[in-house]
Amino acid sequence: MPITADAREMQTDLARLRHELHREPEIGLALPRTQEKVLKALDGLPYEITLGQDTTSVTAVLRGQGSGTEAGSRPAVLLRADMDGLPVQEKTGVDYTSRTDGAMHACGHDLHTAMLAGAATLLAERRHQLAGDVVLMFQPGEEGFDGASHMIREGVLDAAGRRVDAAYGMHVFSALEPHGTFCTKPGVMLSSSDGLVVTVLGAGGHGSAPHSAKDPVTAAAEMVTALQVMITRQFNMFDPVVLSVGVLQAGTKRNIIPETARIEATIRTFSEEARQKMMDAVPRLLKGIAAAHGLEVDVDYQQEYPLTITDEDETHTAENVIAGLFGDSRLSRWATPLSGSEDFSRVLAEVPGTFIGLSAVPRDADHATSAFNHSPYATFDDGVLADGAALYAELAISRLAALAAADAPAAANTVAAASALS
Repeated sequence: MPITADAREMQTDLARLRHELHREPEIGLALPRTQEKVLKALDGLPYEITLGQDTTSVTAVLRGQGSGTEAGSRPAVLLRADMDGLPVQEKTGVDYTSRTDGAMHACGHDLHTAMLAGAATLLAERRHQLAGDVVLMFQPGEEGFDGASHMIREGVLDAAGRRVDAAYGMHVFSALEPHGTFCTKPGVMLSSSDGLVVTVLGAGGHGSAPHSAKDPVTAAAEMVTALQVMITRQFNMFDPVVLSVGVLQAGTKRNIIPETARIEATIRTFSEEARQKMMDAVPRLLKGIAAAHGLEVDVDYQQEYPLTITDEDETHTAENVIAGLFGDSRLSRWATPLSGSEDFSRVLAEVPGTFIGLSAVPRDADHATSAFNHSPYATFDDGVLADGAALYAELAISRLAALAAADAPAAANTVAAASALS
């Protein structure tokens, strides 16, 4: 039976798992109930399972039986799903709404986890076809906790006994593209992400006598505007920079000048050159404004996730698999990157691979106006679960077959050379 048909027979089970995960979202690196659900889904399957030491990650290795080579010398492919939720109060109204106050799977990681669990079954059923090993990476802490770095440090990329040859990740969207569309882009696919925390240090006083104080509020307001102006004057518009202030805090009462003001912002860049330039330009600008007002300022520029850069060959491989399974009409190649960021970038910096978007917009919704990921109204359609599971599994099967075929001539030449020498 085709892998897509097998996956669709699992649709009810995949949706059930997804709903269980959605009802109990967990945030950060410690996801004990989520880990428990993943382990239950893998129970009885022939995987070698390793649990994280610093986190509740799950690494599962399936040894293929389609090759006679020893473990550690066979090709290996990694498939990744992130598992964590967000500190968002859900307002979707779905019947499996989050039961955890202040937490929601607003970015679709519950779908990723369910799809990879489904792929685990599909791959185990096809173990005899696998010309190598598959590493499943169930990762906590993608949403700002850098869970990928923890798993890399604990050896996920070498879990099969050797460094994986290719890595694939997938991410669902609740907007942007029509339902069921797979999205790819070779090269820079997602921006880098950095954090900016600024504390303006002044001197408090009475609001009626600002000359007797050092007002950090007016300086902070100027800084917010000046940051936007700086980007338009100092950075190439064809290598964009996005800076959004999400926190602006100061004071306790309208007639009191506070001692401090606080600014927090997110910064997105699409080249390493622009990222490095921002790291130099932002502190210089803010310190200059503070000095002009006779104030001090503390600038904490926090490097977070690097650019997500996909390998061109691996992206073509994924596109061919998508077209083979679902047809060309289901594939969209992006012309420009998305300004979201991902810690799967850590994996792609170590091994060749690619990242694939999948639209889970409800079938009856307008993808152009639907609430996007991270919104309390973001709604993801269960209908993509089977196709996502099938794609995960087929990526591993087909890529291992290609890797083994490429290795065969080299192995034959080595044997022939050894025979000639003997």
